[in-house]
Amino acid sequence: MSVLAARAGQMASHRYFDRDIGCMAVKLLPSEYYVTEDNTALTTVLGSCVAACLHDPQAGVAGMNHFMLPADADEQPRSHADAMRYGEYAMDVLLRELLRSGAKRERLHAKVFGGGAVLPTMTTLNIGDRNADFVVQYLREQGIAIAAQDLRGPHARRVCFLPSTGKAVVRKLRTQAGVQMIQRDEQALMHRLVGDAAPTPAARQPASRPA
Repeated sequence: MSVLAARAGQMASHRYFDRDIGCMAVKLLPSEYYVTEDNTALTTVLGSCVAACLHDPQAGVAGMNHFMLPADADEQPRSHADAMRYGEYAMDVLLRELLRSGAKRERLHAKVFGGGAVLPTMTTLNIGDRNADFVVQYLREQGIAIAAQDLRGPHARRVCFLPSTGKAVVRKLRTQAGVQMIQRDEQALMHRLVGDAAPTPAARQPASRPA
């Protein structure tokens, strides 16, 4: 085990053996990130949230985050854990910890996922689109190339990122129950952040593709 990023933010701690890919993995929840230099896979499940995977293959270091909203409009101080909900902070933390761990900005490339429209009652806020727009703009401003992206659309996603190869596999959720779980979880999280309500679930067709 090689964990390099315990100095800021909220590091993911849910480690498990992923039978599908045959190796140890870390599952990221909303507001978490993880940086590693070993073969630990990084996984997460996304609705309207976004995950950014950054990788420096020469340094052998990679990381992922999972954020819920693009920027914090409230100027009041927040704890690290609360601030990690917002892309502006979550991206800064991930990039800073990668650079501290030996990555070079000019060698980093990114793969970004999520921003789905899974909360129909929140369409006026366009949360998924805002998250997607934010992460693309952030990476552009930082001069980090986007090697692959799967953003927006009507579906939730499960993402598995393999730091050893830089490959990411994106799978659409297979069951209505899975979609309902994402919608329920995001309803509770978003309700606390923006005071909105969650939608009635709708089934989606499964699909998967490598990135």
